[in-house]
Amino acid sequence: MVSKNQEILILTQSPSPETAQVLFCGDVIIFTLSVSPDRPGRAFVRTDLGNADAIRREIIRRVEKNEIKLGEAWCDLPMKEDGDGNFSIRFPLTQPGPFQAKCFFLPRDSDVPVWPEGGNTKLCVEPAGTCCANIIYNAFVRQFGPTKDAKFQPPNLDSVLNKLDDQGFTVIPKSGKFRDLKEQLDFIFSKMGCRALHLLPIHPTPTTYARMGRFGSPYAALDFSDVDPALAQFDPAATPLEQFMELVDAVHDHDGYLILDIAINHTGWAASLHESHPEWLDRGDDGKIRMPGAWGVVWADLTKLDYRHTDLWQYMANIFLQWCHRGVDGFRCDAGYMIPERAWEYIIYKVRSQYPNTIFFLEGLGGPPDATRHLLQRANFNWAYSELFQEYTLEQISRYLPHAVDLSNTCGHLIHFAETHDNDRLAKVSHTYAKMRTGLCALFSICGGFGFANGVEWFAKEKINVHNSPGLNWGNPDNQVDYITRLHLLLREHPAFFSGTQLTLIHEKESQALALLRLNPHYNARMLVLINPNCDRRVSAVWPVGTEGGAAFPWIDLISGNTVQAENRKGKYRILLKPGEVMALSPEKGDLGLIWAQPTGNLSMPGRVLMQKRRALALEVITAVNGYMDLADLDVDQAAMDLARNPETFIRKLYPDRQPCRTILFDGHKDINRRVMVPPGFFLIVRCNKHFRVQLGEAGPDKKCLGFCESLPAEGDAAYLAIFMPMEIKDNHRDCLLKLRISGPEGTKKITGNIRYLPPFDALNLRLSFTRREIAADPSIKQLSTTGLGAMMRAGACFGHLESRYDALLGANLNPVLPENRWMLLSRFRIWGVFQGYSRELGLDCIDAFWASHDRGGKWRFRIPSSEGRYYVIDLFLEMDRKANAVTLTLHREPAPADNPRRLQPQRDVTLIIRPDIEDRSFHDTVKAFSGPEQQWPSRVSAFENGFFFHSQTRQVLRLSSSRDAFFLKPEWNYMVHRSIEATRGLDADSDLFSPGYFSINVKGGDTVSLEARVINEKIMPEPVDSKKISLPGLFHSTVPFSQAIQASLDAFIVDRGEEKSVVAGYPWFLDWGRDSLIFCRSLIELGRIRDAFAILSLFGKFEKNGTLPNMICGEDARNIETSDAPLWFFACYRQLSQTVSKETLLTKNIGQRTLIQVLKDMASSMINGTPTGVKADPESMLLYSPAHFTWMDTNFPAATPRQGYPIEIQALWYHALEFLSQVDALNTHTPWQKHADTVKRNIVNLFWREDDGFFSDCLHCSEPVDAGHAIPDDALRPNQLLLITLGVIDDPKIMARVVETCRELLVPGGIRSLADRPLTIPLFIEREGQPLVNPHAPYAGCYQGDEDTQRKPAYHNGTAWTWQFPIFCEAWATAFGPPGIPAALSWLGSSLPLMRTGAAGFVPEILDGNFPHTPRGCDAQAWGCSEIARVAHKLTRIQNKT
Repeated sequence: MVSKNQEILILTQSPSPETAQVLFCGDVIIFTLSVSPDRPGRAFVRTDLGNADAIRREIIRRVEKNEIKLGEAWCDLPMKEDGDGNFSIRFPLTQPGPFQAKCFFLPRDSDVPVWPEGGNTKLCVEPAGTCCANIIYNAFVRQFGPTKDAKFQPPNLDSVLNKLDDQGFTVIPKSGKFRDLKEQLDFIFSKMGCRALHLLPIHPTPTTYARMGRFGSPYAALDFSDVDPALAQFDPAATPLEQFMELVDAVHDHDGYLILDIAINHTGWAASLHESHPEWLDRGDDGKIRMPGAWGVVWADLTKLDYRHTDLWQYMANIFLQWCHRGVDGFRCDAGYMIPERAWEYIIYKVRSQYPNTIFFLEGLGGPPDATRHLLQRANFNWAYSELFQEYTLEQISRYLPHAVDLSNTCGHLIHFAETHDNDRLAKVSHTYAKMRTGLCALFSICGGFGFANGVEWFAKEKINVHNSPGLNWGNPDNQVDYITRLHLLLREHPAFFSGTQLTLIHEKESQALALLRLNPHYNARMLVLINPNCDRRVSAVWPVGTEGGAAFPWIDLISGNTVQAENRKGKYRILLKPGEVMALSPEKGDLGLIWAQPTGNLSMPGRVLMQKRRALALEVITAVNGYMDLADLDVDQAAMDLARNPETFIRKLYPDRQPCRTILFDGHKDINRRVMVPPGFFLIVRCNKHFRVQLGEAGPDKKCLGFCESLPAEGDAAYLAIFMPMEIKDNHRDCLLKLRISGPEGTKKITGNIRYLPPFDALNLRLSFTRREIAADPSIKQLSTTGLGAMMRAGACFGHLESRYDALLGANLNPVLPENRWMLLSRFRIWGVFQGYSRELGLDCIDAFWASHDRGGKWRFRIPSSEGRYYVIDLFLEMDRKANAVTLTLHREPAPADNPRRLQPQRDVTLIIRPDIEDRSFHDTVKAFSGPEQQWPSRVSAFENGFFFHSQTRQVLRLSSSRDAFFLKPEWNYMVHRSIEATRGLDADSDLFSPGYFSINVKGGDTVSLEARVINEKIMPEPVDSKKISLPGLFHSTVPFSQAIQASLDAFIVDRGEEKSVVAGYPWFLDWGRDSLIFCRSLIELGRIRDAFAILSLFGKFEKNGTLPNMICGEDARNIETSDAPLWFFACYRQLSQTVSKETLLTKNIGQRTLIQVLKDMASSMINGTPTGVKADPESMLLYSPAHFTWMDTNFPAATPRQGYPIEIQALWYHALEFLSQVDALNTHTPWQKHADTVKRNIVNLFWREDDGFFSDCLHCSEPVDAGHAIPDDALRPNQLLLITLGVIDDPKIMARVVETCRELLVPGGIRSLADRPLTIPLFIEREGQPLVNPHAPYAGCYQGDEDTQRKPAYHNGTAWTWQFPIFCEAWATAFGPPGIPAALSWLGSSLPLMRTGAAGFVPEILDGNFPHTPRGCDAQAWGCSEIARVAHKLTRIQNKT
């Protein structure tokens, strides 16, 4: 080439331009470029290697969307300068498919590349599993029935059958079934060592119309997506397709592949496609359907398809995908040359886009000479039929083999079949001839690409007639089973049959026998194959001395085990061969050990294949982390073994920081009941104790395969592993199904796991709008609005639907100054729209959309039919007064746009009938009309012109008034209104509702009316409302950034208590709880809401007495002080405040009659000496003893998690408090706070840490305060230990990492299990009235529902997932791994977002079922769940922004 200054540069590239070669995933290819003379500059390789996805995508879109191919896969990769004008680069081969590459040189100060002469280098990269031993057993299922056995004597029924045939009867005898073939798989795979089972077509075939032969041709497919029921046994427990799947699974159990024959060029007559797509039939000018054929034969039972239709290409691609989805590993494509090359290219790339390692096996016999080459190299076929089986003489074989070798080395492997179903049986000539031809095709194979038809091993002589069911001579004592097995062992184990082997015919012209040298330079392995093609007489094999490699004779025959001596005569070696004799000679006697070392009858995956697959996986993992780049001096074999030993460690070391773990484990035995989350950039590792295959697919209706893996054995561990590469998720969670088929002696076990891939946190937005379909799918969705005293409105998105006794439009707090139990007064409105006497209820049937909000109530839009082909639109708004027990219903009829003829004209009146349903009860109760209300309540109603008063038994008055004069007093009852949630909780699910009457209001287009429900102290008439001045609520946002939404949710929980504030723990039923309020307070501090935080802390600080704080406050009752952690959370809040507010200002602040510092010191001293509740520090260890059910895991009667003794999170909080006191009370010489803190920290590690398990005991159990060293540490894995990390107790990086990594098994989306689903050595006894409620060694409960005392309490803290501790895990992960761990921690945290679209929209529920599908339970709006997400999200984002 010539540079711009006309200087001649000579560029030499290796591999040479315009050459081609076949390689394998797991290989490494080295490109070198030499520039002469040496000049300054850089060298690159322009290639599409590593970009198979982009290549496939362009080819698919060109067909499906008619897009232009832009070559997006091409890129320039820099080469390494080696000096003296030499450049090099080592590429990993990680993806199967055809690729191209070419080097170029870019001189300094020039942007014009200089290219070597010639075209691109072409690389055909094959799946790793095909690097050797591609041994195919061709089976015709029909032949495995009664006719199979050598001893079978067919009954003489020919005359009878002929008569029936003449009379038009259809007679089809019994034949083989899938299960018959399945019974022989041990023989085919484990005994003989085959690696692939190739089935002739299994589709339904004609039985009457256009049937050929007795059974009909399997190639006359009637339905490409189905199986022939004649191949299945009648079994009510298994369909024919399921029986086929049994066969597929059994093949995979033997580490085998199943290749299915699909002839897509044609169908049988009356195929389903004839009806569904008659346009796809290939017809002549006379309108007749064409029939395909070959070799001058017309296949009259077949109809040809017209592949000018690209939608036919897409249909067939989906057929192949469907069979892949069913477990098929590859396809034999009959008469493949009859399909256009571009069609094959599209089909194969479409399949490989989901199943990249699928084998496409071309049957191109009888086609044009170049068709096979082009289909292999361009259309991406892997294999093609060799024609060696029909080359017979020494001259024919000698001429053909170099061609086959060249094609195999440059385009794709040719498979040598000893015998196919189209040929006469070899044994029909003689047994000697059959053995010779079998040995020839096996030992002359490339990468062990050898196949044979069923029966060859038994010397079957009856030709395979696909229209019938000929015998196989199965069990014939005179057979070649052992001989074929020996051949297979050579193909599987000897390096001379591995990839990279060079095949050279070295026999002289005078030789009457074939002499083939097989040389593998990489392994320095060689084999000399000698074959006498003459089965009638002895002949000599003759070759020049030295061409065999120069090793001295004698050599060993690896077939017979005999030592063989060659005669050296005039520079030529000679060996006399018996008639039809086959030898496989090796100069290494040790090669016999390769065969003898294999377990007889128990062959599985060849070691060479396993290593290649490990190499491919290691390179794929490395590329996923580093991108496609130069491997430099990477030892690939060592990397493969390192990955097999410990994939987590291997992947961790690939990252520069080497610290955060970037793998997620799905354990096939433990995680079936858990949706496992995968953060961005994380690998998904699937693990089982048995071999398995696993498919990752879309969870929705698409069912698209996103990844497929065969498991590989872990090195040094009795386990099998599969690894899915990281998946890019942009803005929405992606739910996937992990479908495993696990092998085992009892059969294949099929399990489905659930995976959620997470997007980056900053991409998350909460959608607060809901479609009708979404509302119908989840009737729990509702609008929650609250007042500053804890009153609530809970209005279903399914308008008027009451799911729970806690659902109501007005759950009032009747105390004017304090939050206390809510009183249900207005349950719902039922509304009808009436036009010209046609009435439709405003309910699910006509709802169009619903919008929730945190600050302006809810909005419903209804499209209501008018009965005359038109409709009108009503917007409905419900809003609660933040300062009063009042709810406003606003109804607005939208004016009809002029350009919409289907909208009812705005001037035409529509009547709205609004009927309120009321109750008069505590929020925990139900109403039974028969118990008194039926007689009493009607008399409590006083009507007025536009509304009514209802006198509550609380002596308060409910006033309901409209903006128009239209109320009609007409009482009615709705009996037994069912509340489904209460039914799941084992409670009374039915309640009666009372309606005093109804409002009737006429509205035109643009009209707005309102109704107000308000609780008042006495009967006061409402102020008149001018309908024209009624304003609609402001804009409802459809989406809100996630972090903004979770912060907005906090206001609903903050309530006034006079001058101070408190926190409602959760809606609908909780009130003020001590620990909940204080944990909530941490979020307010983080968010800078210091005034609110002080107001809450001041309230609880005034209640401090002798080291205790209220566990809960009900109204003015704060006597419940049964909590050991609330005082400690009080410390934690003030420690956090001290980082924001001046310590001096903070500590001298008055809390009641004392300063804050005095309150804190008094509390700590009381705990050390013992509080009235029994909380007391152990003098020896300084650990803090807690009585039963005093922690947040506080269920009682029965005490399901008593944790009496030394709970781990109490110690974490205690250390945190003591250390804080050491900082703020440093001058105190009486109480050594720091010494106490150090003692606590030391004993936490000494007494709780479980080194072998990688986590801390949850509790040291004892029945009374004793020396903590004598308490019993449990082995329960719970999330409470995470506070050790987030509160700074544990700072050892290794311990922190092990704890958070171990705790990953507790995670579910948006929650963390309170107990791991694993057996306990230290039992947890849960009893009621002396009867055990759970297995004490397996107390995990994955579902929270049923009776409270016997089912829900035992589950509440023993497997139920909690939302409030989940963010603490995320915080702990970020703490353990520092800034590199924050993105994953935030991504996990974002998994809470879907929870905010169920139940109370915009809020996080209290708990979830520990088991999939992790149904939300408990309160659907929980304060500390929302607050902890807000706190951790803000904290981690703040840190991330700083770093």
